[in-house]
Amino acid sequence: MKLVYFGTPAAAVPPLEALAAAGHEIALVVTQPDRRRGRGSGLVPSPVKAAAEALGLPIVTPEKSGEIVDEVRALQADLGVVVAFGQLLPQALLDAIPGGLVNVHFSLLPRWRGAAPVERAILADDRETGVCIMGVELALDAGPVYAREVLTIAPTETAGELHGRLAAAGTELLVRTVPRVAEVEPEPQRGDAVYAEKLTVDEFELDLNRPPAELVRLVRAANPRPGAWLEIAGARCKVWTAHVEGDRFVPDEIQPAGKARMAYTAWRTGHRDADPFA
Repeated sequence: MKLVYFGTPAAAVPPLEALAAAGHEIALVVTQPDRRRGRGSGLVPSPVKAAAEALGLPIVTPEKSGEIVDEVRALQADLGVVVAFGQLLPQALLDAIPGGLVNVHFSLLPRWRGAAPVERAILADDRETGVCIMGVELALDAGPVYAREVLTIAPTETAGELHGRLAAAGTELLVRTVPRVAEVEPEPQRGDAVYAEKLTVDEFELDLNRPPAELVRLVRAANPRPGAWLEIAGARCKVWTAHVEGDRFVPDEIQPAGKARMAYTAWRTGHRDADPFA
């Protein structure tokens, strides 16, 4: 099939590579423009752009996706594939691919539409989540579902770990589903929609008066970004892993301000008087 691929971060690289390896013609890769990734650094291409260059694929990097409507329409592609592109697609662009577009979404829709479905599932103490291949519509994550796969959330799993498993499952499901899109009637989403709002740093401040199990979920959901944190002796300290011990919240790995990650037991040796977890 002739495809137009929309994606930007590292998580969108394996699906692109898998579709190319499966023999599909990637007529165009659309990704975010090069950005500065650190203070004082030069412009850096997105992971998808770097992968597309390695595969020898044509690439465009519009500031706004509406700029490429005519270019996409001229390709006469069979299907568009969207994986964490990072921009809303206007109706004119959706109409430019007559076969439609599909999106890989990391939740069991309609639960957790929106920006942070993996983290919100952990915060809500969901026991399972999954990945959906859905049709793209103008409304956010509201399209019908072509295929879905359910995954159980492990009790100690971090957002990064769960995201990795969902990405692997989503890549396999996408490769199986793409050739069947024209033949399959997708199912409309059923049930009440729940929105996964964008994460903020402030919501991951650890209030040690909260229930220990809730604090552990905060730590898991914030790993690897943005990191759960609290103030200790006037400086911000991040907690990367933790567990419940009896009726207490106990860190396993922490990162004091300006220092590398370390075991909580090692940090505590020199900070017993300042230890808020004791």
